[in-house]
Amino acid sequence: MTTTHTLETAEADIAYDVHGPLPRADGRPPLFMIGQPMDASGFATLASHFPDRTVVTYDPRGLGRSTRKDGRVDNVPEVQAEDVHAVIEALGAGPVEMFASSGGAVTALALVAAHPEDVSTLVAHEPPLIPVLPDAAAAERARAGFRDAYEAGGSGAGMAAFIAMTSWHGEFTDEYFAQPPPDPALFGMPTEDDGSRDDPLLSERSWPISSYRPDVEALAAAPTRVVIAVGEESLGTFTGRTAVATAELLGQQATVFPSHHGGFLGGEHGYAGQPEPFARKLRDVLTA
Repeated sequence: MTTTHTLETAEADIAYDVHGPLPRADGRPPLFMIGQPMDASGFATLASHFPDRTVVTYDPRGLGRSTRKDGRVDNVPEVQAEDVHAVIEALGAGPVEMFASSGGAVTALALVAAHPEDVSTLVAHEPPLIPVLPDAAAAERARAGFRDAYEAGGSGAGMAAFIAMTSWHGEFTDEYFAQPPPDPALFGMPTEDDGSRDDPLLSERSWPISSYRPDVEALAAAPTRVVIAVGEESLGTFTGRTAVATAELLGQQATVFPSHHGGFLGGEHGYAGQPEPFARKLRDVLTA
């Protein structure tokens, strides 16, 4: 049983889905799954592995079914955190448990810092936080590199450069920057330019997410159990390094999950992970 809702606010209309009953007869809290720039559709496979839980998914403002009325195009963690907070209040079933991936993990960290009563356990999977890295300045340069490739050549060129950045192992050194621009065709990407420049991943629209600096004091003071997760295949790459560094910042070791940055995805997304073992690991972490 899935119901779809729209939460209308002054700045955005937020679409969210509730998979299962609320409240549950067993009293278990909802399991909220969030991403960025991925919308609710990316969690269909993972949610299917939790038939015993009421799972909530949503589309961040300006993405998927959620429309903006604020006249802006940037994606700001603190703003998105307020949207998630509003949805949790609308559910009337908080505090929730939360699995948050990529930019969604950044939003979730901002949410816990601002509204610690909203989330009992947060599993933050590979938050791409540049400021926590020892080579933060070089990482910013690498980020600007795929933005520049996108601006110059379109989505294929930008995505090829993005893949090259996120698959690089270790710090961004002179060797990384000396590489020639990757050929989009080698990644199965289109080489022609469709003229659009509004991609939330490749443009500067999501730079506030990767530039976010976690509020360590607020997170430490929160009653929320925060678990930083990293895919075993991601270790040493950009989001693997940011996850490990964020965990260290919070005085913990990153919890290793199966697969890669999209380890929970099914084959329908073209970047399949290992959703079944990933879901088992998530269940173990939530019940620990």
